[in-house]
Amino acid sequence: MKKFWLAPVLIIWFSVTSYAQSTFKNEFGFQTENDAYLGTKQDKYYTNGLTVTFRHATDQSKLKKKLNKKIWELEFGHKMYTPYTAHITSISKVDRPFAAYLYFGGGLNWLYHSENSLKLTIQGGTIGPAALGEEVQVMLHDFIGFYPIAGWEYQLNNAPGINTTLSYNHFLHRNKLNNTDFTLTSYINAGNTFAGAGVGVLFRTGNLNQFYNSVSTNSVITNNSSSAPLHDRELFFFVKPSLNLVAYDATIQGGMFAEDKGPVTYDVKPVVFSQELGVNYAKNRWTVNFALTFKSKELKSSAKPDQYGSIGIYYRLN
Repeated sequence: MKKFWLAPVLIIWFSVTSYAQSTFKNEFGFQTENDAYLGTKQDKYYTNGLTVTFRHATDQSKLKKKLNKKIWELEFGHKMYTPYTAHITSISKVDRPFAAYLYFGGGLNWLYHSENSLKLTIQGGTIGPAALGEEVQVMLHDFIGFYPIAGWEYQLNNAPGINTTLSYNHFLHRNKLNNTDFTLTSYINAGNTFAGAGVGVLFRTGNLNQFYNSVSTNSVITNNSSSAPLHDRELFFFVKPSLNLVAYDATIQGGMFAEDKGPVTYDVKPVVFSQELGVNYAKNRWTVNFALTFKSKELKSSAKPDQYGSIGIYYRLN
């Protein structure tokens, strides 16, 4: 488990080895999520996630007047969920279903001069054995020398899904020193794996750039831009409380249209509160970030509230 702490060391190394300020229209990188990053030795519920992303900024000189930037992206991801431990010897101890979600998707992000933004993403994927949850967790536990896993025979059954997310950020206020701002965030999920909506407030303080040039909206890349960022380096702390309305979660309830959903399923909590806090850094070719997420109970079982950490590293190129 101690090897997980190599990731923050890599972040520091990447931060101090950035070079040659320039502009780049492409970005490639990954974000890893794991409850081990909390340092509490827990291994439960949303236990691991990995997303690999490629982004490209289109030619900004050809955009409509109100639009500052348009960025499209491709992503591949894998998420794993387990009960309170990944070593379960009895089905009666499954307080959250074993599940994995494997997916591929794309998105388009519209960023406006007003600093508002609109993003549409579409994903195709599956839960169940086809999502390779057991295989990935066995590999991870073998690599870090953690305990042997057991219980994946109780996982949810295969269920393919198509999911869309429409998110909108509305810029509210930035102080005169340009070091503190507030933004209203919102999203709608529509699909047979995830369905629901949410609203929150993003608070940032530090070296901030406009939301069309910021880590916060994954928009540091640029292509024939006529607007310069406020700083050549972003380094800021952020807090984002959110209220989430959950209509369906197939990783808890099983496939929406599956007749046999799996040996153990639960109903979801219709309202989930989440609190995200962390730090973002971006300069030249590199973006690195670290965040912690704390959630209230997500399902109607004896399962406790969930929490996990995330680390992202991205590299820009032409």
